[in-house]
Amino acid sequence: MSEGLWLWLTLLAIGSTTILTRGSFIVAGERARLPATLQRALRYAPAAALAALVAPEILLDGGEFTALNPKFAAAAVVVLVCLRLRNPWLPFIAGMAVLLLLRKGLGW
Repeated sequence: MSEGLWLWLTLLAIGSTTILTRGSFIVAGERARLPATLQRALRYAPAAALAALVAPEILLDGGEFTALNPKFAAAAVVVLVCLRLRNPWLPFIAGMAVLLLLRKGLGW
């Protein structure tokens, strides 16, 4: 088959899978209830997805783990500031200051 046909078949399969999985909860409504354990576990799904996106960016520098990673140091400062103070802007400012200082000021 041609490449164009494979592309359309793939898009059709992906679209129908998305519609079926999301639409099944709408159609089933209250009749289909998830178990309480699964509902509790799904509460952590957004945080787990965010951690899966952010952790490699923080821990890896240039594709490999290094002990002198400025992003990791900045993230550690952000966590400390978040735990200590409840200001929403200070972690951002402190983290960016540490990152800029380590990258530009110390020559990393």
